[in-house]
Amino acid sequence: MCIGYQQLNRVTIQNKYPLPQIDDLFDQLQGVSIFSKIDLRSGYHQLKIRPEDIPKTTFRTRYGHYEFLVMSFGLTNVHATFMSLMNGVFKPFRDSFFTLFIDDILFYSKSEEEHADHLRIVWSVLERQKFYAKFSKCEFWLTSITFLGHVVSREGVMVDPQKIEAVRNWV
Repeated sequence: MCIGYQQLNRVTIQNKYPLPQIDDLFDQLQGVSIFSKIDLRSGYHQLKIRPEDIPKTTFRTRYGHYEFLVMSFGLTNVHATFMSLMNGVFKPFRDSFFTLFIDDILFYSKSEEEHADHLRIVWSVLERQKFYAKFSKCEFWLTSITFLGHVVSREGVMVDPQKIEAVRNWV
């Protein structure tokens, strides 16, 4: 279900949480050889709305009035709130083996032993914070990974060949 929150978004003070520079994210990945990507199950819906803000999400259908108790798509600050929260939760590990771009969660390591430790840490944090992953969309122990339209591996970063092919086919 998609709710039109244009009126609410017009009067909402925007959270100007900064997006990381993509080049900086790729710089962090230099020299690493093992990657894992986590997809949170219904990611934004795992974020609870403050009780005093719940009535602002009210919408009506032919079956009655409803309110969201969790973040809904279409709210102006949903991406910034999610990034801010996840960066806060993983603050001790940011820039060492964890990175995030909107809702793409990636962790990386230089060795298999290190990656096993990182995996335990990430799962421990997610469990402690009561975040749940959608395992069918997670990727673990990869030697190369597609991230932000690029393929990243031990050899470096290159544009995803599928993106290049899509441009060729379009022209």
